Amino acid sequence: MRAAQVVAFHEPYQIREVPVPSELQPHDVLIKVAVASHCHTDFNVAKGHWATPLPCTGSHEGAGTVVAVGAAVSDSRLLAVGDRVMGGMLVHPCGSCDDCAGPEETNRQYCARMAGGYNGVTADGFFAEYVRTDARHTARLPDAIPLVEASPLACAGRTVWSAIRRAGLGAGQTLAIVGSGGGLGHLAVRFAKARGLKVVGIDVRDEGLEVSRQSGADWVVDARIGKAAVVEAVRAVTPGRGGADATMTVSFARESTALACAVTRMHGTVLQVAEPDVVEIPPDELVFRDIRVRSTLIASGDESRDMLAFVAEHGIRVKTRLFYELDSIFDLVGEAQSSAMTGKACLVIDPEQVKADTDRAA
Repeated sequence: MRAAQVVAFHEPYQIREVPVPSELQPHDVLIKVAVASHCHTDFNVAKGHWATPLPCTGSHEGAGTVVAVGAAVSDSRLLAVGDRVMGGMLVHPCGSCDDCAGPEETNRQYCARMAGGYNGVTADGFFAEYVRTDARHTARLPDAIPLVEASPLACAGRTVWSAIRRAGLGAGQTLAIVGSGGGLGHLAVRFAKARGLKVVGIDVRDEGLEVSRQSGADWVVDARIGKAAVVEAVRAVTPGRGGADATMTVSFARESTALACAVTRMHGTVLQVAEPDVVEIPPDELVFRDIRVRSTLIASGDESRDMLAFVAEHGIRVKTRLFYELDSIFDLVGEAQSSAMTGKACLVIDPEQVKADTDRAA
């Protein structure tokens, strides 16, 4: 099969012929990949941020059709051959550490003894015709979700879904989102609105501001007006609260976390989702305003299935930019680095599978 692989750090992908994965462990599934999408994590993998064993097939976001299952998957009937699925990312968590065996299913993605690693990060990912992954973190798709929109949900969707849940906000409370017009940000806006929250979208690009509006943000603030003016604008739409109840930052700008703290009310929560090289937080925000900063790592298997059911129930759409065939990976990467990119960059690896999926839904 063909795959787009990182062969050397700081070098472009190489399209290579590699064997189709053949040996399935008990919890494995083999997926014929229809669509794989690109994430900022893929840039970090290419830079050697996690000392990824090379060569490694890129992408931890993918969707497709199950073509083979391991013995435990067959016995549990968790998934079956022919299922349309959103791919997993976690491969073979240990099952016995505090996070795996503890009472909180939502912590299992933090397993420190992940035997198979993470697809697209430390194990081969979805920029290939086939991928082997763990069924326990893979989820069957509701009929209402097309494959091309399921792929970005595998990381971007999971990540902001988990972050919003961890914020603990109730209907009518306010969530501000720094970077609201990006691949993660627009999904955060749509999820939050469907959960009954009020949303303040904050972005620095004309394209991002427009996507924030289209996604349903109640208020949109152009961060180019400066930090003080942004804070004033957010406080103006949260009278009596002094800011948003929680703020999520999905922006990689160095100053984004400090801005997120500043627009959040006293005793509020900042959700650090983006991974910039440096996070800067003024101590006064923590000491004198009791701002609590927390983060999230994708979502667990059960959270993923809950997210897909929610997306289907509320008719939430994913904004995508489609590229066709593996050879388009170089165009995709170039555009993903552009400030003009809106939505999620997706590589259609199997156009016939995508066409059949589109015809099925018609």
